Amino acid sequence: MSGLLLLIGGLQYRLWVGEGSLAHVSTLSTQLDTSAAGNKAMAERNAVLKAEIVDLKQGVDAIEEKARSEFGLIKRDETFFLLVED
Repeated sequence: MSGLLLLIGGLQYRLWVGEGSLAHVSTLSTQLDTSAAGNKAMAERNAVLKAEIVDLKQGVDAIEEKARSEFGLIKRDETFFLLVED
């Protein structure tokens, strides 16, 4: 009878304390959720970057748009208007 109580006590101890306990599993589950969310955000960012790379390799329009927005490119025979807010 005392052996059975020791066995049950040992199993209960393992269930509540230490590696593999409910608290440990809960912590690992939270870390897994955080990592999964981070991975999802990075996968979305990678998809956007991959689409931009494909567009830059294949299309001149994307290069022109990037040059206009980042470097202020103005084509020949275009008129540049700068709107200043008060």
